[in-house]
Amino acid sequence: MSFSHILFGFLLGLGPLIILHELGHYFVARWCGVKVRRFSIGMGRVVWSRRFGRDQTEWALSIVPVGGYVMMVDSRVPAQAPVDAEEERREFTRQNVWKRIAIIAAGPIVNFAVAILLMAALFMVGKEEPGTRLRAMPSQSAVYVAGVRGGDAVGAVNGRPVQAWSELRWEVVRAALDKRDAELVLHGQGGGSYRAVIPAATLARFDPDGQADIMEQLGMQIWRPPAVANKVLPDGAAARAGLRQGDLVTAIDGKPVIDGVDVIMAVRKSPGRSLRFDVLRGGQPLQLVLVPERDAKHGQGVIKLELAQMPELVTVKAGPLDAVARGAARAWDGSVTTLKMIGRMLTGEVSLTNVSGPLTIAGVAGQAADAGFSTYIEILAFISLSLGVMNLLPIPVLDGGQLLYYSLEVLTGRPLPARVGEIAQLAGFGLMLMLMALAVFNDLVRLF
Repeated sequence: MSFSHILFGFLLGLGPLIILHELGHYFVARWCGVKVRRFSIGMGRVVWSRRFGRDQTEWALSIVPVGGYVMMVDSRVPAQAPVDAEEERREFTRQNVWKRIAIIAAGPIVNFAVAILLMAALFMVGKEEPGTRLRAMPSQSAVYVAGVRGGDAVGAVNGRPVQAWSELRWEVVRAALDKRDAELVLHGQGGGSYRAVIPAATLARFDPDGQADIMEQLGMQIWRPPAVANKVLPDGAAARAGLRQGDLVTAIDGKPVIDGVDVIMAVRKSPGRSLRFDVLRGGQPLQLVLVPERDAKHGQGVIKLELAQMPELVTVKAGPLDAVARGAARAWDGSVTTLKMIGRMLTGEVSLTNVSGPLTIAGVAGQAADAGFSTYIEILAFISLSLGVMNLLPIPVLDGGQLLYYSLEVLTGRPLPARVGEIAQLAGFGLMLMLMALAVFNDLVRLF
């Protein structure tokens, strides 16, 4: 993850989402009649500022580029206390509890709204993704044991239709986090449908901290076309061995080849070593011996051959109303899944190495921008959703902690005692410092 990716991701991803979050607080505060002294992007010492508007609100950039804040007139903080009768009337704590709840909740609500709108836009525009047809899998894999066979396509998981590979993976992860079976409905290559169940006990072995994706751990991979030579480049090992365009590679050193991925992996692992290719040419079998050259940059084997590898693609698309409904459903599912992952971290089922900070988030946003506009928008929606969920956690220095105070005030009819609030704030601040230190440490480990 390069510095340019981090900077690019922050400027085009994390930064705007933080600004929108704080604007939610700002506009609802103004709507409720509360005076805003400062709108800051970043924390700590102000490095740049300008004043605008009737209230001469200070719009500022601060030195620590993490988060932001809206400083309202607030008698609980000496530096923010009202200086005259007009400010006292517009002071934050003088507003009724429902206005205070609206002001604090506005930031996370904006994040959820942005996530829903971005996902709805993707559904309306349409996005091409790999379908749910499965590659042939080893006989010892979990999905094969469950009765799934390669070449068949998954149509639903636990009663929820899936059209694209990302949807399939999402539903399998949901089943794993819910600790329940994953019941698949599959459509066979020759027609007809059947059901296969991956037991909850099998899904429980999913290691979210491992390098392998849950789909790979289960033995589920995207189907790709057979290993047909699309182009044989001149002066390469494939051309010297006599391989021609249109040849179908069926085995290497006696080991059956499923698709072009098998060919690539076998060649990469064998620089300078003879490989026996079983090939079908015009329906006639023949054998060719290839000796992969060693790539000077990576030390891997290369034979200068282009193979058919593109998976089957489907276009996921919906009308405006359906798109918003699907975006809202995806946001709800994402929020619940995030909370379940946090719960598993607290119980020790998931490692704390999964906690990510601003460097990782910005880096992912930058890489997603490189991958294409649709991928970037999808990642942006997920980050916005995550910001909304994290800000609603009941930690005193976060929006969720403030909302907890005001919810107790609604229930009891009186505000939380000032001393209790101060202690809670200190405890929450300490917890946030530890979480930020952990997140930044994890970021640096990933970076270096």
